[in-house]
Amino acid sequence: MLLSYRSPRLLRGGSSHFHTSLCMRDTEKIVMNRYSLTVTQPKDQAASQAMLFATDGVSQDSDFNKAMVGVASVWYEGNPCNRHLLALGQRVKKSLVEADIIGYQFGTVGVSDGISMGTRGMSYSLQSRDLIADQVETAAGGHWLDGMVVIPGCDKNMPGVLMALGRLNRPGLMIYGGTIRPGSCEGQPQLDIVSAFQSYGRYLQDGQTEDAEKFRYNTVRHACPGPGACGGMYTANTMASAAEALGMTLPGSSSFPAEEKDKLDECDNIGSVMRNIIEKNILPRDIMTRSAFENAMVLTMVLGGSTNAVLHLIAIAHSVGIKLELEDFQRVSDRIPFLADLKPSGKYVMEDVYKLGGIPKILAYLMKNNLIDGNNMTVTGLTLGENLERWTARFGELSPSQDVIRPLSNPIKSTGHIRVLRGNLAPGGAVAKITGKEGLHFTGKVRAFDGEDEFTAAVESGTLKKGEKTVVVLRYLGPKGGPGMPEMLKPTSLIMGAGLGQDVACLTDGRFSGGSHGFVVGHVVPEAQVGGPIALVRDGDVVSIDAIKNTIDVVGVSEEEFARRRSEWKPPSLKVQQGTLYKYVKVVEDASHGCVTDA
Repeated sequence: MLLSYRSPRLLRGGSSHFHTSLCMRDTEKIVMNRYSLTVTQPKDQAASQAMLFATDGVSQDSDFNKAMVGVASVWYEGNPCNRHLLALGQRVKKSLVEADIIGYQFGTVGVSDGISMGTRGMSYSLQSRDLIADQVETAAGGHWLDGMVVIPGCDKNMPGVLMALGRLNRPGLMIYGGTIRPGSCEGQPQLDIVSAFQSYGRYLQDGQTEDAEKFRYNTVRHACPGPGACGGMYTANTMASAAEALGMTLPGSSSFPAEEKDKLDECDNIGSVMRNIIEKNILPRDIMTRSAFENAMVLTMVLGGSTNAVLHLIAIAHSVGIKLELEDFQRVSDRIPFLADLKPSGKYVMEDVYKLGGIPKILAYLMKNNLIDGNNMTVTGLTLGENLERWTARFGELSPSQDVIRPLSNPIKSTGHIRVLRGNLAPGGAVAKITGKEGLHFTGKVRAFDGEDEFTAAVESGTLKKGEKTVVVLRYLGPKGGPGMPEMLKPTSLIMGAGLGQDVACLTDGRFSGGSHGFVVGHVVPEAQVGGPIALVRDGDVVSIDAIKNTIDVVGVSEEEFARRRSEWKPPSLKVQQGTLYKYVKVVEDASHGCVTDA
C-alpha cells in the first residue's frame, strides 16, 4: 500500500510562500552537510574528525561531505509498542546508506502507559514526553547532525520526537512503529489492551467465580498478540494520525500495522526521502504550520481521538513557535463531526482503518469536503493534497459501503467529542471526552478520592451502585500533584467493566488514556496541588456537567462556603523530593498550556 518516493519532485502549486522559498533553495548549491560541516571541515576540529573516523560510517575523507543523519528509535524490549523499533531503525539506516547518507542510530527512553497504569510508575509517563524531546534534541544538537529520522511507538513517543524536530528545525521525519494486531480467544473475537483493563471490573461484577476468573485470564492472555501500539483510537494511534495530518510522515505511516510488509517497505524507502528534504532544505517549521495544526485537530475530532491530543498538539505547536489554545480545539470541535466507529467507544481498531485504505483515504475524504487544507507542505516534498491525489489514484477513494468511517451525512455525533469546559470547578479549563453515547449532560453527587487506590477499594467494596448518579473526583493527580499527571484508565475501566458507565462520571486533574470512555472530564485547571477548586469539593456536593453549554460547576455551594473551605485548606507535601520527577514538578506548566517544560 506504500507509494514510492524514490524520485520525489518539488512542490507544484499550493502555497506561494512554500513554492517561492523552496524554488529559491533549489537554485542554491546543494549542500548535504549543512550542520555536520561544523565538526568535519575545519582543521582545528581534528579531534572531532579523528573520533568520527572510528565510527561506522566514516572511512575516507570524502565521507565528510555526506549528510550525517540520526536514527532515533524509542526502543525498549519490555513493551510491545516499542520492542520492534530497533529493527525498524536498522532498516532505516540501511536505506540511508543506500542513499549515500551516513546514518547513526541511537535510542531514547520510553515508558509504557499500559504497563505502568494504575501504579506510581505512571508518574513517569508524561514526563517521558519531554525527556524524549530533550534526548533527541541533545543528540542531534551535540553532534551537529544534518537531519533526523525518528521512530516512536508508545503514547508519549510521538509528541516527544516531534517536539524535538520542531525545536531543532533541521530536515527530519517520523516513522510510526505501527499498531498491534487485535487479539482473540474463544467468545471474544476482537481483544485489545482495554479489554484487559476492563476484565477486572467484569470479574468483580460477575461475582469472582471460577468461570469469571477463566474469562478474565483468557482476556489477559490473548489481548496483546505481538508488537505494536495499542490497537484502538487511543493516544498512540491518535498522535500518529495527527502527525500524518501535520505532514511529518510518509502517507500511510500512521495506519500501517507493526507487522505488515508496508511498515517494512516504509523504512526501506526512507533514504531517498531524507535525501530530498536535505537537498531542498525542507524544514519542520515549513511543514508544521498553523494550517497543518488545524488539519491535525480536524482529523482528531473525526476519529474520536484521545484527549491527550490537546496536551500534545499544544506542546508540539509550542516547539515551532505557534500558540495553540484550548479555545482552538473547541472551535474545531464545534464545526467538525465525529465519524469513526473506533474503540474505545466504538467497534473497530486501527487495523480496520488500514484495511479500508488507511488514514490517507480519510484525509482525502475530508479534503474533498473542504474540511482540511491540502496546500500544506509535507516531508515528501509534495503538498498534502498532492500526496492524497496520488494515493487515491492508486488505491481509490473511501468506499461508501464500509462502516468504520461514517459519511458526513450520518455522523455518530454532529460535533466533535472533545469539549473544553469551564466553570467554578475549572476556571482555567478542563477537557472532556463526550462521544454522545454516554449522554451530553451529567449531574451527580461527589465522591472525592485523593488517589486511585482509594477509588479501587470503593469499587471492590461495592459502594458505587447502579442507579445512583455519582461524580467520582480523582484529585492531586495533576502535573505537579501526581506528579506527572497520570492517566486514569484503570478507574474508568473499572467503572465500565463493572457496568457503571451510565451511573458514574469521572472527573480529575490528571489525564485520561485514549482507551478511557464513558462520561470523563480531565485536565482540570487549576489542579488540586496548587489549590484549585477541585481540592475544595467534598463528598455530597453536587456537580453538573453540560457538554452542550461546555460548563462544569459545583451547584449549591456558595462563594462564602468555598472561601471558608479555602481558608482551611493547606497544600500537601509534594510526593517527590528529588530526581527527575522533582525537576519536572519545578518547571512544568499547567495542562491548559500543554504541560510544557520550556515555557
